Amino acid sequence: MRVVMFGYQTWGHRTLQALLDSEHEVVLVVTHPKSDHVYEKIWDDSVADLAEKHGVPVLLRNRPDDELPDALREVRPDIIVANNWRTWLPPEIFDLPTHGTLNVHDSLLPSYAGFSPLIWALINGEPEVGVTAHRMDAELDMGDIVLQRAVTVGPADTATDLFHRTVDLIGPIVRDALALIESGTVVPVVQDRSRASFFHKRAVEDSRIDWNRPAAELERLVRAQSDPYPNAFTHHRGQRIRIVSAAVSEKPYGGTPGRIFIREGDGIVIVAGADARSGRCPGLVVKRVRTEDGAEHAATDYFRTMGGYLTARP
Repeated sequence: MRVVMFGYQTWGHRTLQALLDSEHEVVLVVTHPKSDHVYEKIWDDSVADLAEKHGVPVLLRNRPDDELPDALREVRPDIIVANNWRTWLPPEIFDLPTHGTLNVHDSLLPSYAGFSPLIWALINGEPEVGVTAHRMDAELDMGDIVLQRAVTVGPADTATDLFHRTVDLIGPIVRDALALIESGTVVPVVQDRSRASFFHKRAVEDSRIDWNRPAAELERLVRAQSDPYPNAFTHHRGQRIRIVSAAVSEKPYGGTPGRIFIREGDGIVIVAGADARSGRCPGLVVKRVRTEDGAEHAATDYFRTMGGYLTARP
């Protein structure tokens, strides 16, 4: 089939590579210009560079313009394949090819439509994440599912671990979904709208620690904001510190959320949870921190005295 590919960053790069390695002909690539957004500088393999290396024409667009439909008609695609295209595509584009548009999204739709699905899913304690290939329609990430594959979330997994495991699913799911479409053997699965959830883009503010939240949730936030993502952060004596590694305490600890309390194992317990005053809540054992100068410290070295508080703001 003649394929036009819409995509960006490493997700789009993996999709384009799968298409280039297939029997299909990639006739045009549409991608976004480079961005200074903190999350768009992570996993930023260039779709444009890969296309140009293989002699595929490239169009750079932040969003569709009036000229784009004509450019697509000129190359006569049988299908559009999209992955990590960051803006809405209108029906005059996604319905233009004979086989419409196949969108690849890194969640188990209908849950976690939208942005940063792996991070949100990990924060929320989901047991599985995955990749879905679906038909694009007028509602973002809501078209009929063509193919879906899942991976299990382990108790120590970080968002970086889950990224690597799910990005490896892209090539196989693109090839297999296109084979089903080309052969006419797709059995589409209509998404259950009652189970749908839609999440916004992550920003640095979303990594701010609220010590009134349960320790288990804060521990997942730390893993979700693993390097190279912006780490979960708090403030100590007016200075921002980033929490690099943490665990839920083995014992319950009572008091005021944010209190620097006691050493447990190889870390320092910070009182956490809205109900911490009951004395029945586990704390967050902070193990490693990073200061604003980029230096990383063991928490047992950084917090030399107990007492005092970690706060959401200076």
